[in-house]
Amino acid sequence: QVRLVESGGGLVQAGGSLRLSCAASGRTFSTLRMGWFRQVSGKEREFVASINWSGLTTNYADSAKGRFTISRDNAKNTAYLQMNSLKPEDTAVYYCAGGVAAWPIWGQGTQVTVSS
Repeated sequence: QVRLVESGGGLVQAGGSLRLSCAASGRTFSTLRMGWFRQVSGKEREFVASINWSGLTTNYADSAKGRFTISRDNAKNTAYLQMNSLKPEDTAVYYCAGGVAAWPIWGQGTQVTVSS
């Protein structure tokens, strides 16, 4: 069973940067597609970015394109989300997820707060 633990969230001013990490336990990380999602209280969880098992294919929500970069290091069992030019509307709890065809594995989330 793979477990995911996010870290790297915090408080940052608008225009700043943060890098989120998602550390995975278990030996199947390198076979999983990994994704980042975010959720604002009272709203539905939304897709941010995903990366395939090899790291060669990535996808981004329109809101993330040009500002966020998803990556992974299979040797370290870790996925990352580099977030630049942060905006107050990026404030949310960020979750990493893993899976193949769906997203059955989720971390506990890390809070990102962007002040104006």
